Amino acid sequence: MGEIEQRPTPGSRLGAPENSGISTLEHGQKPPPTPSGKLMSIKIQMLDDTQEAFEVPQRAPGKVLLDAVCNHLNLVEGDYFGLEFPDHKKITVWLDLLKPIVKQIRRPKHVVVKFVVKFFPPDHTQLQEELTRYLFALQVKQDLAQGRLTCNDTSAALLISHIVQSEIGDFDEALDREHLAKNKYIPQQDALEDKIVEFHHNHVGQTPAESDFQLLEIARRLEMYGIRLHPAKDREGTKINLAVANTGILVFQGCTKINAFNWAKVRKLSFKRKRFLIKLRPDANSSYQDTLEFLMASRDFCKSFWKICVEHHAFFRLFEEPKPKPKPVLFSRGSSFRFSGRTQKQVLDYVKEGGHKKVQFERKHSKIHSTRSLAPPTEPNPEVPKQPPQRASLTFGDGAESPGGQSSPQGKELKVSSEESGPRQSPALKKSPPGNQQVDGAVRAPPPEEEEEVVPNRTQQSRPQAPQPSTGSLTGSPHLSELSINSQGGAAPTHVTLSPNLSPDTKQASPLISPLLNDQACPRTDDEEEGRRKRFPTDKAYFIAKEVSTTERTYLKDLEVITSWFQSTVSKEDSMPETLKSLIFPNFEPLHKFHTNFLKEIEQRLALWEGRSNAHIRGDYQRIGDVMLRNIQGMKHLAAHLWKHSEALEALENGIKSSRRLENFCRDFELQKVCYLPLNTFLLRPLHRLMHYKQVLERLCKHHPPNHADFRDCRAALAEVTEMVAQLHGTMIKMENFQKLHELKKDLIGIDNLVIPGREFIRLGSLSKLSGKGLQQRMFFLFNDVLLYTSRGLTASNQFKVHGQLPLYGMTVEESEDEWGVPHCLTLRGQRQSIIVAASSRSEMEKWVEDIQMAIDLAEKSSGPSPEFLASSPPDNKSPDEATAADQESEDDLSASRTSLERQAPHRGNTMVHVCWHRNTSVSMVDFSIAVENQLSGNLLRKFKNSNGWQKLWVVFTNFCLFFYKSHQDNHPLASLPLLGYSLTIPSESENIHKDYVFKLHFKSHVYYFRAESEYTFERWMEVIRSATSSASRGHVLSHKESHVY
Repeated sequence: MGEIEQRPTPGSRLGAPENSGISTLEHGQKPPPTPSGKLMSIKIQMLDDTQEAFEVPQRAPGKVLLDAVCNHLNLVEGDYFGLEFPDHKKITVWLDLLKPIVKQIRRPKHVVVKFVVKFFPPDHTQLQEELTRYLFALQVKQDLAQGRLTCNDTSAALLISHIVQSEIGDFDEALDREHLAKNKYIPQQDALEDKIVEFHHNHVGQTPAESDFQLLEIARRLEMYGIRLHPAKDREGTKINLAVANTGILVFQGCTKINAFNWAKVRKLSFKRKRFLIKLRPDANSSYQDTLEFLMASRDFCKSFWKICVEHHAFFRLFEEPKPKPKPVLFSRGSSFRFSGRTQKQVLDYVKEGGHKKVQFERKHSKIHSTRSLAPPTEPNPEVPKQPPQRASLTFGDGAESPGGQSSPQGKELKVSSEESGPRQSPALKKSPPGNQQVDGAVRAPPPEEEEEVVPNRTQQSRPQAPQPSTGSLTGSPHLSELSINSQGGAAPTHVTLSPNLSPDTKQASPLISPLLNDQACPRTDDEEEGRRKRFPTDKAYFIAKEVSTTERTYLKDLEVITSWFQSTVSKEDSMPETLKSLIFPNFEPLHKFHTNFLKEIEQRLALWEGRSNAHIRGDYQRIGDVMLRNIQGMKHLAAHLWKHSEALEALENGIKSSRRLENFCRDFELQKVCYLPLNTFLLRPLHRLMHYKQVLERLCKHHPPNHADFRDCRAALAEVTEMVAQLHGTMIKMENFQKLHELKKDLIGIDNLVIPGREFIRLGSLSKLSGKGLQQRMFFLFNDVLLYTSRGLTASNQFKVHGQLPLYGMTVEESEDEWGVPHCLTLRGQRQSIIVAASSRSEMEKWVEDIQMAIDLAEKSSGPSPEFLASSPPDNKSPDEATAADQESEDDLSASRTSLERQAPHRGNTMVHVCWHRNTSVSMVDFSIAVENQLSGNLLRKFKNSNGWQKLWVVFTNFCLFFYKSHQDNHPLASLPLLGYSLTIPSESENIHKDYVFKLHFKSHVYYFRAESEYTFERWMEVIRSATSSASRGHVLSHKESHVY
């Protein structure tokens, strides 16, 4: 046999080690030992029609060959694919992963094995990688060309238009017709050419990744998507075709589906010679017999179909790979065949736990190069493949100006120029350089899903302006960021590898080039900090006073979002009614002026306290109570403005509801970096700040003995602020709920009147819903009258689509682990519908049970069942000129299967709802209320797990998230860390930290150390972060609430 050499991949040419992260292996599992012996060469035809040769030992099982192909492609989700070949009887069969290859492929020299999609998931958003979706798109293209994927002319033209967009880019009629003349995508293509060109014209700006997504969105709705027909006859001798899919076994007559047997109905599958038997579960309502029988052409055809049915059932329905049966001692009955490999659930879990790798690859047929990804919710591998240094270059533009005319150092422009790679044999990998160290000219990025830092999903410039239209990565990327940060704190790079989520078009400022995120660019401040710490006062009262100063800085920045940035943007565009302007800005500007002076007073007092003048010798200035009392008394004169803030919030939301123009304007402003929280949250900040003053004064009163010089002023200030908080308590509770409902409304589609009088939000979170397709992740939203469940769509808007509602009136909750065999399982029985859900842990289940039971009790005490609110939208009450635009939009929809990305509104993908989805957890309104009280800001030193030095950062904790700034003067955060799901601990001796006041945050493989300046600040950071990383029980929270007036 003439040996065929395997061609070197680009990764191997660069000296990269072979990747052992083979897709079919679990965490910590090693590849199976490869049998030694003579090698044989096998030709594999890839989905892009190229051929690769692989040399494997003759006695190796089929799994070794499949793993070699996946390894070559750097394909993590290889479990969806298989290898098929014609056996010695010319029957196309799948390569058995457990049998030796030599026993299956008799004459490997004359056989070409095809690498194709084997398992088609019900929803293409379950595919986690852009590479996987690209391969699926190639499979759809192949099935179209071979006549397997039959559809009507409109669907065919639409599919081909997306293929053309991914291959040649934006519409050019001459180029389109020339390309279609050279490439035949479907039989009788000429008749569809005009239609294809017409559809292609509508895809301007769509990237290849987006085109793949749209192609799969349309294809998955077709009846023949992923279907392989197996000829058979029924008992009457009628010719039919059998097929197997993720849902069960299908029966076709020609290409028309005439029957389907879901897996839930099937009790047993078997074959006897040429007869294929389906034994159904007893059903009184069904007219079918207990056992259905179909006759196939031969025993081999019958066994081949039975095997693929067994594999589909195991892959889509089981939690884990079935255990092998023990070998019989004497003789065996029946086939010993079993499914080998990971189930779909294991694949999804593996990627979520860090098995996902961002791989840049080349599209063989595409003349355009995509560096963007539409990757769904996953937690990728921290290793991003590095590019050779000559691939990308960075240049920096001038800083953007802030509204006050000052230059902002953060406004940097990222320009990327990529060299075109040479021709490739297949969509192969770009492997990392050897070892784990950083390579000069390359930067390693952690997974955006679990990342320690996330670039806020905003437009690039720091001055307020509407975001530029971008054909870049979707604003609502399912990841929590568009670009992840170097987790190792290496040298500032001269060349970087872009995350596939970031397009040059978006001109995002890259935190990879920021001094904040690189050890070398930030001075190692250990000695400096030690010296500074020794010079500063050590009294706890000083650090409490300093907390007032640091949080006041953040509060002023938050006020500036409204008084400076938002007002500046409003003045440039005539989008807001004058009545609304007069309600918002005149009630915030006096507050901003007052607190600017308040901050100056606090900082002057701290400077004296620290000994930067001679006044500290007399000890007159080592107190803060007099400053607090004087300013809180001054705040009482501003109470009229505080009362107006709830009115302003309601007016803004009503204005957004009645004006599409204002809605778009506010949404665009929220996409700016400076608006790092939902816009309506900033309107409630003054009310929240009163609560913070109250907490600080309580701590001071507790610290000082009654005879202390500062005690009387602190107690008087506490009495004043407590009175103000008591007056605003009712308004605060009402407004927090109102704000949360409106925030949730932006994350949901398919629901119209979410915000109605009397409705209260209770909890949101991720649960798995048990259905005929198995356990499927769903997002649940619990209110005091109804429970909604939704699924997450991978679209530009990145919202959750409502699937159903369960009114709480008359509902019961039962734990049903034993009944369904699913851990942490609940059955929710409504008056009209029952659903089975499973939580991620016992504690999560208990939180849901407690809150649902409480909500049911509230619903029972109310007047009766809640109104339906999932019906179609009510008549639009937008203004007449906007109604016309709305009509044009609705008329422009081509068909239900077409969801063009450029039409959908951008939406932030890092909201609390998305964090809960990614981290598979939940959060309640009680948790939100505690988070409002537990806000903190100040300087911390940060250290990564594998770095040596500490970086000094300005850190703001709010909304369950740490926001990182280079300094407190920055106008917007450079990165953020959502804390839900993280664990908070103190480093052990073995971690060799050897510093005081250090706490540790870790989530899966991500570990970060933070160091505070004093025992008091250390305890405060621990306290507030613990409030975000572990939800309090309802009993604890109620007692906590009762102890405060607010």
